[in-house]
Amino acid sequence: MDKYDHKTVESKWQKVWEENKLNVTDIKGAKKPFYNLWMFPYPSAEGLHVGHAFASTASDIYGRFKRFQGYDVFQPIGYDSFGIHSENFALKIGEHPKKFTDRATKNYERQLRAMGHIYDWTKTVTTSDPSYYKWTQWIFLQMFKKGLAYRGKGLVNFCPKCKTVLSDEQVINDKCERCGTVVEKKEMEQWFFKITAYADRLLKNLDDLDWTTKIKLTQKNWIGKSEGVHVEFEIENSDQKIKVFTTAHDTIYGVTFMVISPEYAKKVINLVSEINRSEVEKYIKSSLEKSETERTNDTKIKTGVPTGINVINPFSESKVPIFVADYVLSSYGTGAVMGVPGHDARDHEFAKKYNLPIIPVVKPIDPTIKTESDGFWNYADIKHNLAEKGILFNSGILDGLNSKEARKKIETEIEKRKIGEKVVNYHLRDWLISRQRYWGPPIPMINCPKCGWIPVLEKDLPVLLPDISDYQPEGNGKGPLANHPDFYQTKCPQCRGDAERETDVSDTFLDSSWYELRYPSIGSSNVPFDRDITKKWLPVDMYMGGAEHAVLHLMYFRFVTMVLKDLGHIDFEEPTKSFFAHGLIIKDGAKMSKSRGNVVNPDEYIARYGADALRLYFMFMGPVWEGGDFRDAGMEGMRRWVERVYRTVSEIKLAENPDKKVENDLAKLIKKAESDFESRHYNTIIAKMMEFVNLVTAENLSLTADQIKKFLVVLAPIAPHLAEELYQRATDYSLQTTEKSSVVSSQKSVDSIHRQSWPVVGEIAEESSVIAVMVNGKLRSTTSPGDQKTVESAAKSDPKVTKYLDGQTVKKVVFVPGKVINFVV
Repeated sequence: MDKYDHKTVESKWQKVWEENKLNVTDIKGAKKPFYNLWMFPYPSAEGLHVGHAFASTASDIYGRFKRFQGYDVFQPIGYDSFGIHSENFALKIGEHPKKFTDRATKNYERQLRAMGHIYDWTKTVTTSDPSYYKWTQWIFLQMFKKGLAYRGKGLVNFCPKCKTVLSDEQVINDKCERCGTVVEKKEMEQWFFKITAYADRLLKNLDDLDWTTKIKLTQKNWIGKSEGVHVEFEIENSDQKIKVFTTAHDTIYGVTFMVISPEYAKKVINLVSEINRSEVEKYIKSSLEKSETERTNDTKIKTGVPTGINVINPFSESKVPIFVADYVLSSYGTGAVMGVPGHDARDHEFAKKYNLPIIPVVKPIDPTIKTESDGFWNYADIKHNLAEKGILFNSGILDGLNSKEARKKIETEIEKRKIGEKVVNYHLRDWLISRQRYWGPPIPMINCPKCGWIPVLEKDLPVLLPDISDYQPEGNGKGPLANHPDFYQTKCPQCRGDAERETDVSDTFLDSSWYELRYPSIGSSNVPFDRDITKKWLPVDMYMGGAEHAVLHLMYFRFVTMVLKDLGHIDFEEPTKSFFAHGLIIKDGAKMSKSRGNVVNPDEYIARYGADALRLYFMFMGPVWEGGDFRDAGMEGMRRWVERVYRTVSEIKLAENPDKKVENDLAKLIKKAESDFESRHYNTIIAKMMEFVNLVTAENLSLTADQIKKFLVVLAPIAPHLAEELYQRATDYSLQTTEKSSVVSSQKSVDSIHRQSWPVVGEIAEESSVIAVMVNGKLRSTTSPGDQKTVESAAKSDPKVTKYLDGQTVKKVVFVPGKVINFVV
């Protein structure tokens, strides 16, 4: 038997599929549309690594399976080619971003084609193409017209290495998510999208989404809804007030100090006493030089300085000293926090350090918890949640109420006295959209000295990104386009007077916030997405991607879809019905990184073992949602299994009538595979196929041509080239041929296995249980169950077993009741 030549087979079938337009979807004529989407990659110089190949394969397998189920599957691909990631690498190698991304995307396409994916290459998007970013700019204009795009001034995240501002979502542990540099806080005027206006809707919709649970939980936590109150505390001897946000307003009688953030302290510095002012100013300066993680680290000693200012508790009427402390952030609530050391560990630590009063005001109902003051001080002893089941004391009008009742009474009182109100607070902040970089869509706004900020007219889109050589960022708060008067000097669309274009470009995540809408409508030059096509194909049926994008792409993806729905452009408000998050790939037990030198390029493995062996190994490493540990030894083993399948199917004796046991085992495999493909348990499908092949080879079974074809259909989503090769052999002529390859002209119309239907199985017969008989771990026969003596005797009388035992010394017999007996010789 000839050796399986994966290079010849895979290149041949890829060519045949393309010539037969096997993967081109009839967008308008599809009867049963299914939109299967993988999160598109951004181009890098190294090309696709195995992480990309693993993720794209998981998505491709699902798309292929749905096609076998009779769906008209649309599976497009594109490139997130604009943005800081591509631009940074272009700067590193001294190549213009456009030239670099054009070269990189061609390399990506070559690699994705080699993997054998069913992408419709006639529907490819590239976000840096003017025909695409024209509509990205159009979306910005829609935001502006709806009042959701605004220009605001405030403290923003600034990456000194990338020399641009970043959104909160692009800062991870105080570091730029792109380059890892610690970010700085700068006060700048920037463009924002009011995503906070959709916070509650983004949160509520999560309950109904068929998305990976951890993604929904991450988004829920990031949105961070807190229901509480604003309460105003009057500053002593002043007409000014400080407003605090709290969710524990039942403890207001226990307030013994107030803490304001360093940012807030700058606003009231004129009220700080002369004695304290110098120390407060120094503390503010040093605090603002720290990262948010440093400031809020639970393990660090809490610090603060007194301001010499007091506020008056509006309920107890006691004087409450104000401190400045770095652990309070201006980005959450109002930047002012009431200190209740009797019921908060952090406040308690602070009060102890600065010798401030500690007044407990809530005692537990449960008598097993200490009620004396020490019980409120030693938090290791507290085993009871006082939030709902505590009773108020030391609390004036609240005495005797439980915590829930007390909160309601405070809410009534503050509204009655007009010193506060019920509020809902969110951790989510508005999306900072401006970037002081070159490689992105210019923001389509014009600043007129007479009319203010005016949007570019839609008929004048796109605002083209000029081809410039001095595209390096300067870090001066302006983008490289600010150095080009020929770009920014223009006329106001409203008064026709002299005006200037915005020179910032938009965040790359705006590019990817709507790309799923463009794919099926590529070719529509007058609209971003055709209404009829969109209604037919959207929302996406299955979207796969990485969990690391939970609060970046996936949040913006949802937000932009909701806005477009509200504007009447589409009739759905969630971009995808289902989202499935894949796991990560490591190499030999370690995370892949350039510094370790263990980043794996799939090219070498495709060349050595074949794309199908790589696809099979990816999916056999473990559950898709967990990822796996990529090891060369595993690839070797999977390549051997590919050879075994090729040899077994090619040499099998053809049966005229189906064997009942084979038919039953095959039906079990098909039924199990159908369920597991749907739930993405690809590893268990491969394991079951291995069992079936083992059964066929161990017992030298014959299969009918129909049974072979059914098995190959199960194999086809994961190993499409091998399945096609063997299917054509089974279809065209006898499987016992010794021909090296099925004879298929590249110009011939092929009845491809990938145009077949998923096998229908009848009722599966319940079989009596059997004991597997093994010799040195290899299956040699089966026998009826019984005790060890009975089973051992029956096995030793079986000719299929005795030929492996004759002349051998049985060193050990391993017996697992009801399962297996194994002779070790």
